[in-house]
Amino acid sequence: MGDVMTEAGVGTEKIFENDKVIVWNFTLAPGEETPMHTHRHNYMWYAIQGAPLQVFDENGKDLGTLEVPTGAVYSLKLENGYLEVLSELGKGVRVPARHKAKNVGSTPYREILVEYK
Repeated sequence: MGDVMTEAGVGTEKIFENDKVIVWNFTLAPGEETPMHTHRHNYMWYAIQGAPLQVFDENGKDLGTLEVPTGAVYSLKLENGYLEVLSELGKGVRVPARHKAKNVGSTPYREILVEYK
């Protein structure tokens, strides 16, 4: 499992890919955290079931918690090793492209994430 997630990092399960996009299903149980992973594309996500997500950099430093409401759509731009939130929700938030996230809520989290190639 570990090896797969190292590659797959940005999502739990790849559900579609073509020459323009990669679509991921992403789930995170309460208290669960993702492996450390690196985003290599601009992307957006749609929160099917929201939860607060605490983000950590590769040294384990707490970068803050992103409240992700159910139904929220986030759009992110990758630039110089950082991700910047472009959507109204969270606009201007910047985090390193290499990070991990933890569901600090009491309910499961689920999103659909779309990477733009």
